[in-house]
Amino acid sequence: MIIQTHKFNETAGFFTAYLIEDSKELLPGKKRPVIVIAPGGGYLFTSDREAEPIAFKFLSMGYHAVVLRYTTGNPAENRIGVADTAIKELAQTVRYLRQNCEHLLIDPDKIGICGFSAGAHLAASLGLHWHEKELGKSLSPEAARPEEIRPSALILAYGLLDYQVMKEKSAELAQDESKKQMFDFMDQANVALTGEKKITESVIQTFSPSRFVSSNTPPSFLWHTSEDGLVYSENSLVFALEMARHHVPYELHIFQEGEHGLALANQVTANTPSQISPEVETWFQLASAWLKKQLPF
Repeated sequence: MIIQTHKFNETAGFFTAYLIEDSKELLPGKKRPVIVIAPGGGYLFTSDREAEPIAFKFLSMGYHAVVLRYTTGNPAENRIGVADTAIKELAQTVRYLRQNCEHLLIDPDKIGICGFSAGAHLAASLGLHWHEKELGKSLSPEAARPEEIRPSALILAYGLLDYQVMKEKSAELAQDESKKQMFDFMDQANVALTGEKKITESVIQTFSPSRFVSSNTPPSFLWHTSEDGLVYSENSLVFALEMARHHVPYELHIFQEGEHGLALANQVTANTPSQISPEVETWFQLASAWLKKQLPF
């Protein structure tokens, strides 16, 4: 295996590429698909549980894997509104992989993104805005053409995909004192991402990926748990409905049980026993079967 870390010149972000080394025993000279992994963490940090352990799963499929540690915010230090920086870092990562596909042995037409929670919001954001010239022009050190930063497929795990859902569900639960810590975290996450604590109409319209689904959106695999008490499962339902309306291929799985942030839902990524669920663990098997159809090699 070849492991490379690349730091962005003007931001705090970086990515680490885990590349299957060319071998005469393993399809010599074969260009493989690559999956870029965007961990969650509310745009306040990037979770280790949703980083390298996920990369190793994709490597076991014969895919290259890349873990993106995108720039996150810290409202206490006035590092807020990181949305533009994070999406540019993801776009630059995709462009780098596509531009260097020959010597990295990457299939340039098979660059997928797998995001978790806030990372799913980020993955979806690039999947929905890649074709907008303003995004490509904003990249450094030089502008990118839209096709250079287009994801080939998206895997969106318990993603924040619709702020209207978040606003309505949070209002329903506002009097529940047991939810106070959760609401405090989401307030901090909102500030880190958008610069605003409250979910305003501007936030809903600007930062809800579901509002931008179009025929340009890549095929997407979504999964969630109906018991998710932090990022409600309706986020994925609304996004999937928009995919259906625009006739874009998608697959959606809602598991009945399970808290937010289960990652692989097994002992590899569990920090507590409640993060282990044999039922939810099947998501990766389902996603890998879907990927083999979308990004075969």
